[in-house]
Amino acid sequence: MTRVLEVGDRVVFDDDEYQVAGLSGTTVRLVNSGGEPLAVSLVHLVGSDGFRIVGGGGAARSPGGLAGHGLDDLPREQAELARFWERHLVELETGLPPGAGPDGRPRPEYDPGLRPLSEREAAKAAELTAAGTPTSVRTVQRMRARYRSGGVRGLVDGRSARSTSVYGRTDERVVDAIRDALDGETRRSTGTRDRLRLRVEAILAERHGDGVVGLPSKATFNRLVSVMSTGRHTFGAATTRRSAANRPAGPFTATWASRPGQHVQIDTTPLDVLAVFDDGIARRIELTAGVDVATRTLTAGVLRPMGTKAVDASLLLARMLVPEPMRPGWAEALRMSVSRLPHRSLADIDARMEQAAAKPVIVPEMIGCDRGKVFLSETFVRSCETLGISLQPSHPRTPTDDSVIERTFQSINTLFCQHVAGYTGRDVTRRGAAVESEAVWSLAQLQDLFDEWVIHWQRRPHEGLLSPDSGRACSPNEMYAVLVSAAGYLPLMLTGEDYLELLPSHWRTINDYGVRIDRRTYDDRALNPYRRQHSGVTARGGAWEVRYDPYDLTQVFVRNHHDGGWIRAAWTHLPMVSAPFADFTWRHARQIVADSGPTEEPVETAAARALADLLDRAGTGPDTGPQAKADRKVAARTRAAVPGRPPSPPVDLGEVEPEDDFDDAAEMGTVIPFGVFDAAEEAQRWR
Repeated sequence: MTRVLEVGDRVVFDDDEYQVAGLSGTTVRLVNSGGEPLAVSLVHLVGSDGFRIVGGGGAARSPGGLAGHGLDDLPREQAELARFWERHLVELETGLPPGAGPDGRPRPEYDPGLRPLSEREAAKAAELTAAGTPTSVRTVQRMRARYRSGGVRGLVDGRSARSTSVYGRTDERVVDAIRDALDGETRRSTGTRDRLRLRVEAILAERHGDGVVGLPSKATFNRLVSVMSTGRHTFGAATTRRSAANRPAGPFTATWASRPGQHVQIDTTPLDVLAVFDDGIARRIELTAGVDVATRTLTAGVLRPMGTKAVDASLLLARMLVPEPMRPGWAEALRMSVSRLPHRSLADIDARMEQAAAKPVIVPEMIGCDRGKVFLSETFVRSCETLGISLQPSHPRTPTDDSVIERTFQSINTLFCQHVAGYTGRDVTRRGAAVESEAVWSLAQLQDLFDEWVIHWQRRPHEGLLSPDSGRACSPNEMYAVLVSAAGYLPLMLTGEDYLELLPSHWRTINDYGVRIDRRTYDDRALNPYRRQHSGVTARGGAWEVRYDPYDLTQVFVRNHHDGGWIRAAWTHLPMVSAPFADFTWRHARQIVADSGPTEEPVETAAARALADLLDRAGTGPDTGPQAKADRKVAARTRAAVPGRPPSPPVDLGEVEPEDDFDDAAEMGTVIPFGVFDAAEEAQRWR
């Protein structure tokens, strides 16, 4: 910081003290304590021996400008009054008002060469009084002293410049207690102001003793609480209050990406829509979806019954990499070939685009997700590693890390869900009287409707995608067309084995009877050379990697660590069951066996028989008891979650000879069906 010589400064020159009365070019006009004027060159003044600034109206100044003289923070009337006094005091001191210029001449009554200071002060008091501002000589002297010591800021009325508390005259101890009580309400159920008042009283008594610090009246207390709780939702929804408390305390950077796939956010949320299951009961469903931050493209979305699994999130990654095919009944306007997307250029690179709908394929580079167990599971983490995708979990309790997908879910609710039959509203206070009777769509039908709606989303202008030139909101497809022209597009084709890599896994020993997982036994002739053999994976103790689909436990896939590839092994009790089943269906069947008491047959056989009976009777059984209702619920959830497959007739295990059963398993082991289609084959089919 440096000092700048200004009018009103007191300086030492030639061993005498002077006040700077005026500055004109390189000439400085000085006045000593006796009122004698002196003109001196600025260079000579500052270069003289013993020169220094000892005080006055000047202020410290940085190279950027004058500090301490701003009046912008004051009311306009107070700022104008301070500048009014400054003009008159500068004329009193120097003889010239501010801005008079080098050729200005002082008025006779204010000329320091003709009038002593006392006469100039009296003349200024008389002038101001005559102009309508009654002023005494003492007032002029007081204002002059304040100007010399504090500059223009010293002329401000201290009462207007005094800082006031937003809480008025309330005792600071009461304010601190209320602040602590409000903090304590964040995780509690929402209460009333009366409960908060009791909590504040308890805090004050604990800190200062009973009756030492009194509370203001109830009306004053409520007004104070209203001011202090602004934005905290203390007396509103508890979920909103907790979400607001999780917001970062300091400034945070908005999520940003400059090319498609650079940052994709995924999450799972319950949809405010009821789906009709096979048992005729309407139930809530969940949506797992991804959104590309750069283009706001909905990369993929999967609807499932409540209880999304890690394999659902893994298969969502696979769906991102496959173009959305046109479906029967979709309007021609939804084709990629008639959209804003660079269809011809993309189709030349990726043949799958030829008959695709108007939604781009986003190949993720990094995926952001919350810390839910689905996304931190070994299955999903391994799937990301297999596809070369970086996984970035959000910070704990920091919703702003995944703000884009959270806001997209709100848009899905308002733009899609509320227009679907069976819409429930976001909570019970907004739910209709008979929502269950309004629901008409099955889970598969809702999935088709959602996939079609996503194509319309891609064509809709998005407020988060503004053109830098015109400021116009662009659609996700328009933004993708702009960014892909600079970033390029490289398709990622998945084979059948790639899809297997996305499934959950167990490590098991191949025994004489095959492979056992959760009390189920899987076997195949192809396993013969590897029974009781070391897999070669020392870190796993020689166990073999087994992949399985949680929604279809009729088969597993064993990785051949010796010769490469996969070996399909069927469930040894598969002939007893007429349809694929999920892991939760198997657990329900085992619970039925456990509740029925001891049985003479093996547990696996008994569970298989109970499973077959459950799937056979749960949909149409006449029983209306609690157990039958639970059976129908599990069966309906199974049929909704498991992809449709042609049913096979049930076979009693007792009617099958062991060698025939083994031959059937060996025959089935030569075919490896997958729940999703191969991208390359699909492209050939579209030609």
